[in-house]
Amino acid sequence: MTKTTQRFFEARPESVGQARSFTTEALIGWGLPDRAEDIQLCVSELATNALVHGTTPGHGFLIKLDADEEAVRMEVHDSRRQHPEARQATAMDTSGRGLILVNALADGWGVEERTPFGKIVWSCFKATGGTTA
Repeated sequence: MTKTTQRFFEARPESVGQARSFTTEALIGWGLPDRAEDIQLCVSELATNALVHGTTPGHGFLIKLDADEEAVRMEVHDSRRQHPEARQATAMDTSGRGLILVNALADGWGVEERTPFGKIVWSCFKATGGTTA
């Protein structure tokens, strides 16, 4: 059985921490703690990208989580169509490592167009033996 939850966040810096807490609470509530740290880090990175690069004035972002016995899919919906690109940051760069981390921690990730505007940046995490309540 598929479990789904979602929450809208305003475009404010504290929303990133709130998105992490929302994600953790959902995963624990569903009995899926086994990949929670990886998913938490990825939601933090993707929510930060949405906040900094993906929201237009007056728009926030949406976190959507779907889980079944095999995987958890985490989506971040924002209001800009510009696709993020993974790049290799230099030692002196203060940012630019987020998508490299998502690529390393998730079992898959990508970007989809969203209608009527914006995009969805998603990542998937295979279950590693946690129970699904």
